[in-house]
Amino acid sequence: MQCASLKVPVDWAAPYGPSIQVAVARRPAADPKNRIGTLLVNPGGPGGSGVDFTLDSTSYFSPELRKRFDIVGFDPRGVSRSNPIVCTTTLLTAAPPITIDTAAQYTTAVAYNRRLADDCAEQTGPLFGHVDTLSIVRDTEALRAALGEDKISFYGASYGTLLGEQYAARYPQRIRALVLDSVMDHSRDIDGFLSAEALAVQGSFDQFVRWCDRSTECAVHGRDVRKLWDGLLASARRGTLKDPYSPTYKLSVYELTNVAFGSFYDPQWHSLGIFIKEAVAGVAGKRARAVVDVSEHIFPAAFCDDWVVPVTGYADLRSRMARAAGRAPQMGFSPLALSSVNGCLGWTRGTSNPQVRLPTARTGPVLLVNARYDPATPHVWARNVAAQLGPKASLLTYEGWGHTVYGRSDCINAVVDRYLLTLKPAATGASCPAIEPKAAGVG
Repeated sequence: MQCASLKVPVDWAAPYGPSIQVAVARRPAADPKNRIGTLLVNPGGPGGSGVDFTLDSTSYFSPELRKRFDIVGFDPRGVSRSNPIVCTTTLLTAAPPITIDTAAQYTTAVAYNRRLADDCAEQTGPLFGHVDTLSIVRDTEALRAALGEDKISFYGASYGTLLGEQYAARYPQRIRALVLDSVMDHSRDIDGFLSAEALAVQGSFDQFVRWCDRSTECAVHGRDVRKLWDGLLASARRGTLKDPYSPTYKLSVYELTNVAFGSFYDPQWHSLGIFIKEAVAGVAGKRARAVVDVSEHIFPAAFCDDWVVPVTGYADLRSRMARAAGRAPQMGFSPLALSSVNGCLGWTRGTSNPQVRLPTARTGPVLLVNARYDPATPHVWARNVAAQLGPKASLLTYEGWGHTVYGRSDCINAVVDRYLLTLKPAATGASCPAIEPKAAGVG
């Protein structure tokens, strides 16, 4: 493993102004004689560490890819080792509830968001306000040049697909291969974003219910799972739902929904079934609540710089959320979408990288991969992005569940590896069969 840092300007519009150091890691190709080039990787987030992803690449990418490529990752500006966005911890822990049910709560949220942005800017320094994806695109191009590569191959997952999309749009001549795994669609307005996310999380819940109906491994097999869930939601709305893993703590609707949402990522259906059973029974489990380090706070700084959130007041927000809720009778909303949008309420610092359709791809073949039932990046986003990119794009669908696809099956890995090694795209309408989730949560 090789580590380095790359000096880049805080503001690419002022290249001779203040600068930061971007942390970079490289795992050289195991077979240098047959090396193809550099595979630049980004795990998403926003907030994922490309350095850590590179460190873990031996357990993520196939042996053949590791033989033929230098795997290179960097911590994007504002993340981890690259001048992280930091905020006062006591202010972060004093955040109001994510859900907003009254005009007074809306006013409180707006005031808090503005106070937090001011605090994060003070704690972070001049980088705050310059962590949008287009700035990271420029950093990526600077890294390519520093590596001495004429072209790079790129693998981006989740929010990392936005980086790949926008890098390829700006520097198409620098792309050898582009894999977009679990695809962001940056052409969506906020209503489209909220509705698609709500529909995706509801679809994931529906798939969980069907699994419980067919599998005796589900802890609530043979019971009416939707009715059980609706009962838990009703208790959460009344403020009486005990966390089965910390019985003195009362779960809010947002926290309850987030339990399910988090379980859909792997998916961890077995764990969700146990949670529902124990929450309904009021029996305390043996697992402790997670402790989260909240000193770094990149997400809203990045998201609000990449997405215009034109909410004009509480009535407007309520109307938008009601439309999204109509797509999700059990879930009601996507916790990810709700926290993203509500975290930008009152944002006054402008949006450097507002939503826009992608141009038709001017690269070689592009490979998109997405699960049919992804709770965070809906399959429809992958279809939309493929349509925007045009005939150069091919979409490989994993007919299963979870967020991010590479590594879920031999079928998926074979198609992705073949593309990266030979540039052979997936066939039109290509798909790989689902693999039933295991108790460890792998599905």
